[in-house]
Amino acid sequence: MKRLKRKIEVELLKEAEDYFLELTDKMQGKFLRAFDKTESGLKGSWFEKLNSEDGIFEFRERDQEKFYRIFAFWDGESDSKTLILCTHGLDKKTNKTPKSDIERAIKIKKQYFKDKNK
Repeated sequence: MKRLKRKIEVELLKEAEDYFLELTDKMQGKFLRAFDKTESGLKGSWFEKLNSEDGIFEFRERDQEKFYRIFAFWDGESDSKTLILCTHGLDKKTNKTPKSDIERAIKIKKQYFKDKNK
């Protein structure tokens, strides 16, 4: 595993938090471990950039039946830390990520930076 260099904090925005709270305890635990590893500066398959130019990433977990995703983006504008802001989540039967969910994450990201820079 490769280490990242800057202090990182993972934060769940409202939709992501609502999704997270609906997950089973087991799946919540898997995501919490993924968040902790990422905050510790580790990189791995649990957190990957999507094939888009818009800087959208996803936390990825699965069980025997479904794939679970929580979409996220980076905010590195602070001098002291980098935020990873989680936008929303979904569970699905296939490994393919719906384009509509990527577009939704992009929209939330744009609104976040618009509101932040007012």
